[in-house]
Amino acid sequence: MSRNLCLTRQCLGLVTRIECVILPLAGEKGLWTLICAAGISGAQPSALKAQGPFHGPFVAESVLSAIASCLAELGYCECADPMIWRIHVQGELRRLNGERRHSLGSFLFSPET
Repeated sequence: MSRNLCLTRQCLGLVTRIECVILPLAGEKGLWTLICAAGISGAQPSALKAQGPFHGPFVAESVLSAIASCLAELGYCECADPMIWRIHVQGELRRLNGERRHSLGSFLFSPET
């Protein structure tokens, strides 16, 4: 399975779009994340969700495959259009990497004198 997936569904004259991307997290620990952006096609995404971290890209790919199967049952079809929300996904990846960097502990201890 690809590490990028775009799904669309037409409903009441609107096209709902979901873009999913599997990306490595910073830190060279072999951790990957799955980020999905969703909304009306031609507009800004209304939702950004991340899942993971996963130990390796193949684990993330299996989760993406399961999500795609569930969405196919809801009427979503794979779309060959280019990814239009890549910048939003990259912003979410930066946010995740920033949270991880802060939670891994760069602590400064300054006792009161």
